Amino acid sequence: MVARFELRTRSARSAADLSDLARSVDAHLSSMSGSRERAVGGVTSGLLALGDEVTWRDIHFGIPLTMTSRIIAMDVPVAFVDEQVRSPFRRFRHEHVFQDEGDGCLMIDQIEFVAPLGILGRIVERLVLAPHLRRIIGARNTAIAGAVPPASRSGDGV
Repeated sequence: MVARFELRTRSARSAADLSDLARSVDAHLSSMSGSRERAVGGVTSGLLALGDEVTWRDIHFGIPLTMTSRIIAMDVPVAFVDEQVRSPFRRFRHEHVFQDEGDGCLMIDQIEFVAPLGILGRIVERLVLAPHLRRIIGARNTAIAGAVPPASRSGDGV
């Protein structure tokens, strides 16, 4: 069974700025400075482009985890999609949408995931993983909604 949730974050920044920040490995690491998350493979700094992969290493619930995400769709600055290609999840998809508004932008994150634990996973998805992911992604969004835009990476298609 697929678990889903959506987060909406308003910002005074433009869609172009937020799109760049959301694709920035450096901004991601800065927004997660309270954790021990590191980029350990693939693109480890700069802006992610279509087809790029980044491998993250972090500790969640006392368990060291390694997850590799790939950018599978991109329409800068409107939207992009990343999916985990190697992770403890059976499936993890994150769609990022940026809608310019008169005085800023609405950033919408749509998350879909499947836990790896069968029937037990369904319970864990709802009671543990969804709230944990919502909290982490919400904190990241709050941080980048007011952050300084990153420098562009050459060849990023922007």
